[in-house]
Amino acid sequence: MKTLYLLRHAKSSWDDPELKDFERPLAERGLRDISKMAARFRQRGDTVGCVITSPALRAKTTAKMIADQIGFPPDEVFSNPELYFAGAGMFLKAVGLLGEHCQSAMLVGHNPAITEFANGVCDGRIDHIPTCGLLKLQFPVQHWEEIQEASGELVYFDYPKKGD
Repeated sequence: MKTLYLLRHAKSSWDDPELKDFERPLAERGLRDISKMAARFRQRGDTVGCVITSPALRAKTTAKMIADQIGFPPDEVFSNPELYFAGAGMFLKAVGLLGEHCQSAMLVGHNPAITEFANGVCDGRIDHIPTCGLLKLQFPVQHWEEIQEASGELVYFDYPKKGD
Protein backbone atom coordinates (compact mmCIF):
# COMPACT_ATOMS: atom_id res chain seq x y z
CA MET A 1 0.00 0.00 0.00
CA LYS A 2 1.33 3.44 -0.96
CA THR A 3 0.01 6.74 0.41
CA LEU A 4 0.26 9.94 -1.58
CA TYR A 5 -0.51 13.41 -0.25
CA LEU A 6 -1.18 16.17 -2.76
CA LEU A 7 -0.81 19.72 -1.53
CA ARG A 8 -1.49 22.82 -3.56
CA HIS A 9 0.84 25.67 -2.64
CA ALA A 10 -0.45 28.19 -0.11
CA LYS A 11 -1.91 31.59 -1.07
CA SER A 12 0.66 33.72 -2.85
CA SER A 13 1.12 37.45 -2.85
CA TRP A 14 0.37 39.67 -5.85
CA ASP A 15 1.69 42.81 -4.12
CA ASP A 16 4.58 43.25 -6.55
CA PRO A 17 3.28 43.18 -10.15
CA GLU A 18 6.87 43.31 -11.43
CA LEU A 19 7.69 39.85 -10.05
CA LYS A 20 7.72 36.90 -12.44
CA ASP A 21 5.17 34.19 -11.65
CA PHE A 22 7.96 31.83 -10.58
CA GLU A 23 9.19 34.31 -7.94
CA ARG A 24 5.90 35.19 -6.22
CA PRO A 25 6.18 34.78 -2.41
CA LEU A 26 3.49 33.65 -0.03
CA ALA A 27 0.90 36.06 1.33
CA GLU A 28 0.25 36.41 5.06
CA ARG A 29 -2.88 34.30 4.66
CA GLY A 30 -0.79 31.60 3.01
CA LEU A 31 1.58 31.49 5.96
CA ARG A 32 -1.34 31.12 8.39
CA ASP A 33 -2.95 28.43 6.24
CA ILE A 34 0.22 26.31 6.25
CA SER A 35 0.19 26.23 10.06
CA LYS A 36 -3.51 25.33 10.08
CA MET A 37 -3.06 22.48 7.59
CA ALA A 38 0.09 21.18 9.31
CA ALA A 39 -1.79 21.02 12.62
CA ARG A 40 -4.62 19.04 11.00
CA PHE A 41 -2.09 16.70 9.36
CA ARG A 42 -0.43 16.02 12.73
CA GLN A 43 -3.81 15.57 14.48
CA ARG A 44 -4.65 12.80 12.02
CA GLY A 45 -1.37 11.06 12.82
CA ASP A 46 -0.24 11.24 9.19
CA THR A 47 3.46 11.06 8.23
CA VAL A 48 5.50 11.31 5.04
CA GLY A 49 8.69 9.62 3.90
CA CYS A 50 9.53 12.14 1.20
CA VAL A 51 8.38 15.54 -0.04
CA ILE A 52 8.71 16.67 -3.68
CA THR A 53 7.83 20.20 -4.77
CA SER A 54 7.66 22.49 -7.74
CA PRO A 55 10.66 24.85 -7.59
CA ALA A 56 8.47 27.98 -7.82
CA LEU A 57 9.04 30.12 -4.71
CA ARG A 58 5.46 29.85 -3.41
CA ALA A 59 5.44 26.04 -3.75
CA LYS A 60 8.95 25.55 -2.38
CA THR A 61 8.20 27.78 0.63
CA THR A 62 4.94 25.91 1.25
CA ALA A 63 6.71 22.54 1.06
CA LYS A 64 9.57 23.48 3.38
CA MET A 65 7.30 25.16 5.94
CA ILE A 66 4.80 22.31 6.10
CA ALA A 67 7.64 19.78 6.21
CA ASP A 68 9.13 21.54 9.21
CA GLN A 69 5.77 21.73 10.99
CA ILE A 70 4.92 18.04 10.45
CA GLY A 71 8.33 16.78 11.55
CA PHE A 72 9.92 16.14 8.15
CA PRO A 73 13.40 17.69 7.66
CA PRO A 74 12.96 20.78 5.43
CA ASP A 75 16.44 20.32 3.98
CA GLU A 76 15.32 16.95 2.61
CA VAL A 77 12.51 18.48 0.51
CA PHE A 78 13.37 17.80 -3.13
CA SER A 79 12.48 20.14 -6.01
CA ASN A 80 11.37 18.67 -9.31
CA PRO A 81 11.48 21.35 -12.06
CA GLU A 82 8.96 19.38 -14.10
CA LEU A 83 6.23 20.11 -11.53
CA TYR A 84 6.19 23.82 -12.41
CA PHE A 85 3.46 24.37 -15.02
CA ALA A 86 3.24 20.61 -15.34
CA GLY A 87 0.27 18.73 -16.67
CA ALA A 88 -1.36 15.83 -14.85
CA GLY A 89 0.85 13.43 -16.79
CA MET A 90 3.98 14.97 -15.32
CA PHE A 91 2.63 14.40 -11.81
CA LEU A 92 2.09 10.74 -12.68
CA LYS A 93 5.66 10.56 -13.99
CA ALA A 94 6.98 12.18 -10.79
CA VAL A 95 5.11 9.64 -8.67
CA GLY A 96 6.58 6.79 -10.71
CA LEU A 97 10.07 8.06 -9.91
CA LEU A 98 9.59 8.08 -6.13
CA GLY A 99 12.02 5.90 -4.19
CA GLU A 100 10.77 2.59 -2.85
CA HIS A 101 12.01 3.54 0.63
CA CYS A 102 9.07 5.98 0.78
CA GLN A 103 5.80 4.33 1.71
CA SER A 104 4.15 7.74 1.84
CA ALA A 105 5.03 10.86 -0.14
CA MET A 106 3.81 14.42 -0.57
CA LEU A 107 3.78 16.31 -3.86
CA VAL A 108 3.42 20.10 -3.71
CA GLY A 109 2.29 21.81 -6.90
CA HIS A 110 -0.05 24.09 -8.78
CA ASN A 111 -3.53 24.16 -10.30
CA PRO A 112 -4.96 23.11 -12.64
CA ALA A 113 -2.56 20.15 -12.90
CA ILE A 114 -2.82 19.02 -9.29
CA THR A 115 -6.64 18.92 -9.45
CA GLU A 116 -6.58 17.11 -12.81
CA PHE A 117 -4.04 14.59 -11.50
CA ALA A 118 -6.03 13.92 -8.32
CA ASN A 119 -9.24 13.37 -10.28
CA GLY A 120 -7.46 11.12 -12.75
CA VAL A 121 -5.75 8.76 -10.32
CA CYS A 122 -8.65 8.41 -7.89
CA ASP A 123 -11.54 8.84 -10.33
CA GLY A 124 -12.54 11.87 -8.27
CA ARG A 125 -15.07 14.61 -8.62
CA ILE A 126 -13.12 17.54 -7.22
CA ASP A 127 -13.88 20.76 -9.07
CA HIS A 128 -11.02 22.81 -7.67
CA ILE A 129 -8.32 22.31 -5.05
CA PRO A 130 -8.00 25.67 -3.28
CA THR A 131 -4.68 27.08 -2.12
CA CYS A 132 -3.16 24.94 0.63
CA GLY A 133 -5.71 22.23 -0.16
CA LEU A 134 -4.52 18.78 0.94
CA LEU A 135 -5.60 15.37 -0.31
CA LYS A 136 -4.69 11.94 0.99
CA LEU A 137 -4.80 9.17 -1.59
CA GLN A 138 -4.08 5.48 -1.07
CA PHE A 139 -3.08 2.96 -3.71
CA PRO A 140 -3.17 -0.84 -3.38
CA VAL A 141 0.26 -1.24 -4.98
CA GLN A 142 3.75 -2.19 -3.82
CA HIS A 143 5.65 0.05 -6.24
CA TRP A 144 5.03 3.70 -7.11
CA GLU A 145 5.33 3.05 -10.83
CA GLU A 146 2.26 0.77 -10.62
CA ILE A 147 0.03 3.77 -9.95
CA GLN A 148 -2.18 4.56 -12.92
CA GLU A 149 -5.46 6.22 -13.86
CA ALA A 150 -8.36 5.49 -11.46
CA SER A 151 -6.23 3.18 -9.30
CA GLY A 152 -6.39 5.08 -6.01
CA GLU A 153 -8.84 5.87 -3.26
CA LEU A 154 -9.45 9.38 -1.96
CA VAL A 155 -9.14 9.14 1.83
CA TYR A 156 -9.72 12.82 2.54
CA PHE A 157 -9.78 16.25 0.94
CA ASP A 158 -9.12 19.12 3.33
CA TYR A 159 -8.47 22.83 2.86
CA PRO A 160 -8.04 25.82 5.18
CA LYS A 161 -11.60 27.18 4.97
CA LYS A 162 -13.24 23.77 5.40
CA GLY A 163 -15.27 23.79 8.56
CA ASP A 164 -14.83 27.54 9.11
